Amino acid sequence: MRSSQTTSMARRSRKLPAWAALLLCALLVAAACALSLLLGASTLSSGEILSSLLDPASTGARILLHVRLPRLCGTLLAGAALAAAGAILQSVLGNPIASPNVIGVNAGAGFAVALCTALAPTGAALLPAAAFLGALAAVLLVFFLARATGASRTTLILSGVALNSLLNAGTDTVTTLFPDVLVGSLSFRVGGVAGLTLERLAFPAVYIGVGLLAALLLSHDMDVLSLGDETARSLGLRVQATRFLLLGTAAALAGAAVSFAGLLGFVGLIVPHAARFLVGGEARRLLPASILLGAAFLTLCDVAARLLFAPYELPVGIVMSFLGCPFFLYLLIRRKGGHAHA
Repeated sequence: MRSSQTTSMARRSRKLPAWAALLLCALLVAAACALSLLLGASTLSSGEILSSLLDPASTGARILLHVRLPRLCGTLLAGAALAAAGAILQSVLGNPIASPNVIGVNAGAGFAVALCTALAPTGAALLPAAAFLGALAAVLLVFFLARATGASRTTLILSGVALNSLLNAGTDTVTTLFPDVLVGSLSFRVGGVAGLTLERLAFPAVYIGVGLLAALLLSHDMDVLSLGDETARSLGLRVQATRFLLLGTAAALAGAAVSFAGLLGFVGLIVPHAARFLVGGEARRLLPASILLGAAFLTLCDVAARLLFAPYELPVGIVMSFLGCPFFLYLLIRRKGGHAHA
């Protein structure tokens, strides 16, 4: 017992101070932003970027303002939202393998987006709200299914996998019956940020901004909730209301990201584990680190998707799958199907 405590203390002592880890994450975001603006099919130098600001009609300015900048904003928003959603789900559901794509949250949002587009083709402003409702319905269904069957962590994952298949089948049905529902539906199912405009990001950005602020404000309650229901109640926390608020926040974040970036996978699985390694599991540190790392991680993956097979470009969702699937299998093997704590 003493040796395990000593090992745990040694691991904590090797961690960077929280402020240093968060500064490192912020610098990584800045580096990712610079690479995203500079690199692509047409490489821009820093001088060309500065000169394009003085001449908005130049080719460099058009590439920067209408292609690179919207794409960068999209990866920053989607990466931050999905990573924060993953950190919340892993904490609230008590499962280190829970993430928006694994337990059906992304699939629920995707089905709602497809259905909303079919029923209201001109209602682009409705897509983030529809995605939120679809994501919330999916996460609540999985949560209550797991509780009804004894709250087994393995059951939670299996329920999510089954729900993923069902909702993806629903999305395929909608796109088959209404072929014009999702222009580039393959890109939507894989996940990608090519072709984004700043106008299209306006409504999701509001949802994501509010969701991230709510997550940070609820971080203390999130830590109390992780102590267990009885302990949380004894400390005066309204357990059911807090759990619902946190799950709703995760659904809003994931749904808003899906509404413009498609069914991106594994950001919400990989990033919270990396953040937990840097700053520990306390939510008031974990959530800011996850937000920063998620934004940087997805942006760097998007840069890699542009360059790996240039001049051809991969959807960033494919790069995420190549990285995420081995990590998911690693977690399954190491944690024996999710029976160990993160």
